[in-house]
Formats: sequence, C-alpha cells, structure tokens
Amino acid sequence: MPDDGERPDDDLRTRLHAMETKLRRMSEQRNVHNENARRAADSRDSVQQQSKELRERIKERLDEQKEVRVRAKVHQAKRDEIQAQMRELITQRRGKRSDDGTKSVVIQLSETLGEIDRIENRIMTDGSLTLDKENAMLKKLKSLITKRDELLPVAEEFQIIEIDLGDMEGSIQLLKAEADSQHKAMLDAHKEADGIWEEIKPVLEERDFLRAEGDRLHNAFVSSREGADHIHSEIKILLDQVNEIRDEFKAQREERERLIKEHNQSVRDALRTPDEDEELASSLADELLEKGSITLGGTRTDADSKPLPRKKERKRPRKLGTTRGKRD
Repeated sequence: MPDDGERPDDDLRTRLHAMETKLRRMSEQRNVHNENARRAADSRDSVQQQSKELRERIKERLDEQKEVRVRAKVHQAKRDEIQAQMRELITQRRGKRSDDGTKSVVIQLSETLGEIDRIENRIMTDGSLTLDKENAMLKKLKSLITKRDELLPVAEEFQIIEIDLGDMEGSIQLLKAEADSQHKAMLDAHKEADGIWEEIKPVLEERDFLRAEGDRLHNAFVSSREGADHIHSEIKILLDQVNEIRDEFKAQREERERLIKEHNQSVRDALRTPDEDEELASSLADELLEKGSITLGGTRTDADSKPLPRKKERKRPRKLGTTRGKRD
C-alpha cells in the first residue's frame, strides 16, 4: 500500500514526468538530425553549383577541341585527296592505269573540263563537220556538262590547285608541296587538340571529385533526414501515450475535486442552522402553524411549556433639539 503522504496519482505524475523528459530529449535529437540535414543540403547545393560551373567550362573546352579535331580531319582528307591525285598523275605519266581503275574527283573534273573545251573548240572552228557529226558532238557535250555539274560541288572541297594535264611533272610537284602543307596543318591541329586535352584532364579530375563529394553530402542529407523522420515517428507514438496519461491524470484530478466538493458540501449542510436552511425553516413554520408549538430535540415538561413573561420594552428617551421651521 502507498504511504499516507503518497497521493494516488503520484505514479502517473512520475511516469508523465519521465515521458516528457524523454520527449524533450528526442525532440533535441530530431532537431540535431534536421540541422545536420540542412547543413549537408547547403554544402551539397554549393558543391553541385561548383560542379555545374566546372562542367560548363569543360564543355566549352571540349567543344573547342572537337572543332580543332574536325579541322585536323579536313586537312587529312585534303592531304589524302592530293596524294591520290599525285598517284594518278604519276600513273598517267608512266602510261599505266590506276590499280583500282578509279580516278579521283579532281582528276575526273580536270579531264571533263578539258574534253568540254576541246569539243566546243572543234564545233566553233571545224567547218567540215557534217550535221550528224555536229549533233553527235553536241549530245556528248551536253553529257559532259551534266557530269561537270555533278563533279564540281564534290571537287570544290578538295581542289587545292588546278591541275594542268599538259604539264604533269609540274602538277605533281605542286600537288606534293600542297600535300606536305596539308599534312603539317593536320599535325599542328592534332597538337593543338592534345594541348587542350592536357588542360582539360586536371579539370576532369576536379569534376569527378566534386561529383563524389556531392554524392557523399547527398547521402549524408538523406541519412539525417531519415534519422529525423524516424525519431519524429517515435515522438508521435510517445506523444499519444503522454496525452493518454494526461487525460487519465486530468480525470483523476477532476474526480478528486468532485469528491472534495461533495464532502465540503455535506459538512456545510450538517453545520447549517434553521435560519440558514430555507427548507428547514419552512417546515418548522408549517409545524408551528399546525401545532402551535415546536419541539427542537430533547424532552419538555409542562412547566417548560409555559410561556415566558414578556419583557417590558424600555422607552427610548426623547431626543431634544431645535426644529427647523417650515420653509416657504
């Protein structure tokens, strides 16, 4: 049994105090997790912003490198085309056909232009041509012009110098010099692109570090948020229990107050005199009117029932003083 001085709700009060203390401690832990999550999120956002700016710089440099590589490929293609023209001229100079039976676009265009000039010259200068012969030459000229129009846009990209088929040796030397120039330009472009890559490499390492750091900070943010959410869930469960104890504590207090109130009221009712109790006074008055006398506990004799002599009323002394006359 509890001690005389121990109140019935002391156990609830102790439990409530312990649970409220635990709630405060858990709330502080949740706040710590939330603060850690906030700091991690701020750091993550800062790192990601740095990483974004770095990626933009890298993209600009990579685009520059790509343009240089494209320029190098153009120089390489021109070099290869010029070398192919050289080989065909050398083959023609030796009176042989090319190994694969094909000619470069530039060589084909040069031959086509030469044939067009020859036919146009003959039509304009040869008066001995018959009508059928002239029509046949015009038909061939039309076919050559169509071929020229097809070869021109293809050959424009690779045609560096004009080839004179009448001077093959000179054309070969010119083509060789131009091929060497294009080869050097290609090497210079590749060297420039390699230099850009050497500049990009340490920046790429920094980008990878920032990306890893951003991932680490994001994971720290997620972990802290999960910790805060977990504690918050436990707080909700504990808070429900605290509210139940508070409700029970309140109910016990209200019940105790009700009992004390009823006890105090019963004490007041027991100590109340007839003149303070309207119901008792009313019942005594009814009894007096009905019986002519009232018995208030104990026994009475006949002598006791005799009426007591009335005390003479003392006359009050007349007060003397001046009287004020009637005012008009």
